[in-house]
Amino acid sequence: RGLMQKLLTDIGKKSKKAINKRLSTKKKDKVLKDYRLLILKNKKLIINENKKDIKNAYKKGIKNNLIQRLILNDKKIIAITNSIKKIISLRDPTNVILEKWKRPNGLVISKVSIPIGVIGVIYESRPNVTADVASLCFKSGNAVILKGGSEAYYSNLILTKFFRKSLKKNNVDENFVQFLKLKKRSVVDFLLQKMSKFIDVIIPRGGKGLVKKVQDLSSVPTIGHLEGVCHSYVDKNANPKIANKVVQNAKMRNTAICGATETILLHEKIIKKFGNEILKNLEENGCKIIGDNKIRKLYDKKIQKASIKDWSKEYLSPVVSVKSVKNIDEAIAHINKYGTMHTDCIITQNKKAAKKFLNEVKSSIAMHNTSTQFADGGEFGFGGEVGISTNTLPPRGPVGLNQLISYKYQVTSKGQVRK
Repeated sequence: RGLMQKLLTDIGKKSKKAINKRLSTKKKDKVLKDYRLLILKNKKLIINENKKDIKNAYKKGIKNNLIQRLILNDKKIIAITNSIKKIISLRDPTNVILEKWKRPNGLVISKVSIPIGVIGVIYESRPNVTADVASLCFKSGNAVILKGGSEAYYSNLILTKFFRKSLKKNNVDENFVQFLKLKKRSVVDFLLQKMSKFIDVIIPRGGKGLVKKVQDLSSVPTIGHLEGVCHSYVDKNANPKIANKVVQNAKMRNTAICGATETILLHEKIIKKFGNEILKNLEENGCKIIGDNKIRKLYDKKIQKASIKDWSKEYLSPVVSVKSVKNIDEAIAHINKYGTMHTDCIITQNKKAAKKFLNEVKSSIAMHNTSTQFADGGEFGFGGEVGISTNTLPPRGPVGLNQLISYKYQVTSKGQVRK
């Protein structure tokens, strides 16, 4: 324990020291360009390290869907380097004057963006997170401490190694990016409870178990979301074609992501008209439907009865719960009660209804005639994300480059003193 404590405290101190020196945008971009080239040049080497992880994962009997996330191949490595390229092209979010004003008392006040400081990221299985998160944190001027899952140990290690190599090559403190090599579970506990002197914010990326643990134990502020119980509400003024297309995509494009729709709300007036067709299409695509009494009565086929527990379930699989609602108010009330403030959508041609929905649902992302699967930093043009936040305090929604900053006030005057 003493050794672990010393190791982690050292890592914390090194991160704090790294951020003392502010870097120019030019310098940051050069580091990222070199990093991108190193990844491309060493593709074979990275894939070989990744194979070690995959071999271990099969040995441990890890679930197949997790192994799929773990695999790095040519296509995935190109995606990683494209993401870095996008981050290079984005504007540096730090040292920007956000507002400036002059006061009658002679003070000139500027609100200027600054990095947050040291960011701790705890994540599972996906090695691309290592490159994404390190690049986003670095471009926004933050130091990052990475704690990846043990299942992706070798992949994460080599991706971090190349980032540090690129920092060193550019005479930048390589401790801007540090990777925790310790595999012990207790490392995470120490990180969450004893590192508040060194870490400014912790971001968990992974399953519900990991995120809940982080939110429960952390003495450091956290950014993240526990679950994505997302809704698609089909209003009485929905265009049937749009409704069908959007709902199918929102549920079935990728059932395992946090932005997948888990509950469909149907206005009772459209169930017979075109609601049934939406459900039939879902079933034909292999989706299991769980419905309330009204849906079961009006739907042509036999479906399972929904219990109250089903309204707060995140299935992350081809299962969806369906509820009939009398009006838009009931839909909004249901979402605000059972949703997780992630992503919720209304499908309607009525502008007034759309505006009401967008204003009144508490979600961090509210959508109109749009698939909830777009809940993603890359799709928002953020050049990737470190995660999605459903906190009420900012940042909310996809957390990308422009969300990894804070600000300070800079005040100047001509020797003003307060009366």
